[in-house]
Amino acid sequence: MFGVSDLKKLDKDELLNLIGLETRKETSDYLLPALGAFTVGVLLGVGVGLMLAPKPGNELRNDLRNRFQPGQEPVTGAGATRTENVSRGV
Repeated sequence: MFGVSDLKKLDKDELLNLIGLETRKETSDYLLPALGAFTVGVLLGVGVGLMLAPKPGNELRNDLRNRFQPGQEPVTGAGATRTENVSRGV
């Protein structure tokens, strides 16, 4: 099998592998591949979205702006009222 001189020549990973263990993985060993896969997924999603968009970008932005503009007025009005109340100390 192995002699003492053979065991001295093995590095830590080889010795652990010999007994069926492995070194503990760090957080970066899991995090970096996950972030890479997430980034690739986002880029693919954006690309597919741009290819399948029913309208050009300017038209789509204008449609969204027109759709959300009525809901924006109460929000901006509430923000202005809040600003006036804070400035008056209410």
